[in-house]
Amino acid sequence: MKKRFIALAFVIGFSNVANVALAETDYQKTLQQAEEGNAKAQFDVARNYYNEQDYKKALQWLEKSANQGFAKAQYNIGVMYYEGQGVKQNYKKAIEWYQKSANQDIAKAQYNLGQMYRKGQGVRQDYKKAFYWYQKSANQGDARAQFNLASMYRLGNGVQQDYKKAFKWFKKSANQGYSKAQFNLGLMYYHGKGVHQNKYTAKKWFGKTCNNSYQDGCDNYQFLIQQGY
Repeated sequence: MKKRFIALAFVIGFSNVANVALAETDYQKTLQQAEEGNAKAQFDVARNYYNEQDYKKALQWLEKSANQGFAKAQYNIGVMYYEGQGVKQNYKKAIEWYQKSANQDIAKAQYNLGQMYRKGQGVRQDYKKAFYWYQKSANQGDARAQFNLASMYRLGNGVQQDYKKAFKWFKKSANQGYSKAQFNLGLMYYHGKGVHQNKYTAKKWFGKTCNNSYQDGCDNYQFLIQQGY
């Protein structure tokens, strides 16, 4: 039976926007609004350039929008500094822009701040601050943040170790279909950590993560079937 827990993973992406260019007529209207100073339109123009992989122009328009306080633009500038898209990679700048966005309750920015504090990227490693930002994001329903928050409770990183709270947050994430959380929830049931041991329920969660194409879950599901569960 595999006993390891899944490592935390850093996931980033370009905001909550579809990867589809604006139609020409819509684009011209949006461009005019952007040139007139509309922050949302400036963000949409940036998105269009980003989708065309013209990262320098995307960044120019994002900065116009972000400097007006548009939180999604601030978040995406952070992503571009982190990735080195249209600008030299700079973790400290990424942190700066994620912070601005996170302070406006953008869950993805809060999650990424947590990741950078946990890894010590652009900032001194600080598990307590990582925990703080994961919690902010998790409370808004971000499944990855819920998973990482659970992992910090399980390991006692940045917070007192608490298997019951780890179980609680793994379950919240797992109920959103996050396969790593489903796998770890199965382990919690299997080992009786934070919950009464129940290998039948463990098998159920391993089955769910297997259905999400997570091979370790498939292996554990088959193991428990062979054991008569």
